Amino acid sequence: MSFLVVTTENVPPRLRGRMAIWLLEVRAGVYIGDVSRRTREMIWEQLVQGCEQGHVVLAWASHHESGYEFLTIGPSRRLPVEFDGLMLVSFQPTPLGDRSDF
Repeated sequence: MSFLVVTTENVPPRLRGRMAIWLLEVRAGVYIGDVSRRTREMIWEQLVQGCEQGHVVLAWASHHESGYEFLTIGPSRRLPVEFDGLMLVSFQPTPLGDRSDF
């Protein structure tokens, strides 16, 4: 078992409902739970299939050097980047005049 956090943005309501079956929605679009690896992988498949045009981040506790790992789906200015074995987040520049992602 490991602690899991899922954040969703602009996903269909039916996907949010599916996440509530396995995880606790502590805030709109933010889900937490303590699940097995197998359940985490099944949840990830549900997210991949149902995300549509939305954005999802799935993060879980692990024995990795940082203590966690994460996966993302969908468009975002934040891009996962591996650096010396650690997963970090890089930011793409915003289009001129767009300040919505600060």
